[in-house]
Parts: sequence; structure tokens; C-alpha cells
Amino acid sequence: MAQSLRLKRSDVSEHGHVTGGNEDTMSTIVVIDDEENIRSSLQERLTIDGYHVWVAPDGRKGLQLYHDHQVDLVITDVLMPEMDGLEVVRALRRFNSTIPIIVMSGGGGRDFDFLIEAEEFGATRTLSKPFRLEEIVALVHELLDSHGHPHT
Repeated sequence: MAQSLRLKRSDVSEHGHVTGGNEDTMSTIVVIDDEENIRSSLQERLTIDGYHVWVAPDGRKGLQLYHDHQVDLVITDVLMPEMDGLEVVRALRRFNSTIPIIVMSGGGGRDFDFLIEAEEFGATRTLSKPFRLEEIVALVHELLDSHGHPHT
């Protein structure tokens, strides 16, 4: 069953990112994936759940969002142009040893290897694509709740 999303004009910023409530109390998430449908699906669903969500199509832009905003959790794909997700995890761990990082991969035969490497580099959790949207949302709730950032 498809889930529809209705946004008010006030829910979309002038920069095209979706907001979902009082920005002062919302946890902020950066989603990094080169697949537009994954970025938009996660952004829409996590916004509905009360999170402030920024999206980026590659690791370099995702790290820029991390530096530009007070981010509470990062979700990244592994295989992307510019900077891959393993490089993102290594870079984030240099800046912040405690931020929750979820790494997802659908890299075919090497998928399992990428996810093991991601954990070795400091990913908090890993997921193989395809996954159910509810699965990653539950993981986000769990990680943010355990880091003192409950969803609204």
C-alpha cells in the first residue's frame, strides 16, 4: 500500500528541503545517497516522523551539510560518485566520535564486504538494500533515542 504525503507550502524551505515542525526541538539528519528515490523517500518519511532532514547526492556534499548544520545522525550509501560512504564514515569519525551513522549498501556481491568495512571504520549500524522503510525509520528512532535525541 503506497503512502501519500501532503506538504503545505510552509513545509518546504526556499532551498527545497522539507521541514516538519519546530526546528529548535527537532533532531537533524543528513541522508547521503546518489539515488534520488531513496533520498526523497527517506526525507519525506523522516520528516513526517518529526525530524529535520537534509539530503545530498554524494559524500562531499553530505559532509558539507554536516559542517553547515548541527547534525544528530547521518545515513549514507556506500557506492556514490565524488566521495563514497566509507570515506564519509572515516571523515565523520575524525570530527565526531559519537554521532550515530547508518551505512546502507546495495553493492551486489561486495555488499557484505562494504558493510563490514563500514563497521570497521566506525558506522554505528549497517543495512543491506533493499530494506523496508519502516526498518530504517525504527533504527533512526532507536539510535537517536539512545543518544538523547527523541523524535517529536
